[in-house]
Amino acid sequence: MKPNAVKIKVTHQGPYEVTGLDRVTEETILPDQEGASWEYRRGQAEESEDKPMALCRCGHSSHAPFCDGSHEHAEWDGEETASFEPIMDGAEAFPGPNLTLFDNENYCAYARFCDAKGRIWNLVGIGSEESDKLAIREAFHCPAGRLMMYKNNGEALEPELDPEISPLKDPAAECDGPLFVKGGIQVESEAGRAYELRNRQTLCRCGQSSNKPFCDGSHASVHFHARHG
Repeated sequence: MKPNAVKIKVTHQGPYEVTGLDRVTEETILPDQEGASWEYRRGQAEESEDKPMALCRCGHSSHAPFCDGSHEHAEWDGEETASFEPIMDGAEAFPGPNLTLFDNENYCAYARFCDAKGRIWNLVGIGSEESDKLAIREAFHCPAGRLMMYKNNGEALEPELDPEISPLKDPAAECDGPLFVKGGIQVESEAGRAYELRNRQTLCRCGQSSNKPFCDGSHASVHFHARHG
């Protein structure tokens, strides 16, 4: 994957500084009739007055998703703990007749698309046209990129995503989710080291992840709700 002009810089005990974008577009995780995560509903785009755009990562801003300086007084730990190794290095393989699923659960953002129409780990092992289609769909909807689907000839399967940042809302889990970062946006540590360039990734914005700057699903356990001014 080639980098684009958008970059996210993790700042020391501060926000994400974004260059190359001046807006975010909220997305809401919508369930199907059985209550499983099924679609994203796009909301309105919100433009930032700051250049570079500063996005809250401490979870205390009253102007979410943008930073309002609350990190300077809030009790939180912004230390980065995530690995710089490729996400595939820690992934477990689940081979099927036609597809192989790779799963690195350290990056789970608790979006739950993987449980929609039969759990993805089971679907990939069936090998029918319908099950393969559903397994690919569930993998593509995983915002964190935790779930990576390959054909058994080695071809990677990925959705085509334009560079965009979307704060997620998750009404079914009664919380707000992470920042859904799409389309090969480079994330750089506060020390200036680049994390692996990925098509789908989620960044923590509740301040509670143990895999910072990436989301580990903690927003659900703490029932995080972003505050809006």
